[in-house]
Amino acid sequence: MRIELEPSTRDALARALARYLKDEMDVEIGGMDAVLLLDFVSEKLGPHIYNLALRDAHAHLQDKIEALGDAFYELEKPTKI
Repeated sequence: MRIELEPSTRDALARALARYLKDEMDVEIGGMDAVLLLDFVSEKLGPHIYNLALRDAHAHLQDKIEALGDAFYELEKPTKI
C-alpha cells in the first residue's frame, strides 16, 4: 500500500523532516534526500499508522453506536398488558 500525498504536502513534510534532522540531530540533508527519506518512512511506517487510525476510528464508531442504542432504549415507553 502506497500513501499518496499531494505534491505540496509531500514537499512541506520533506522540508519539515529535513529541518527536524538539522535541529535535533545536527544532520543536514538536501531536498531530494528528504523526499526519499519521507517516501521510505511513509512506505514502512505509514501502513502501521494507518491501521492504528482505522482501529481507533472503529472503536470510536462502536462507542457512538452503543450510545445511540442506549438513547433508543431510553426513549421506550412503559407498556401495560
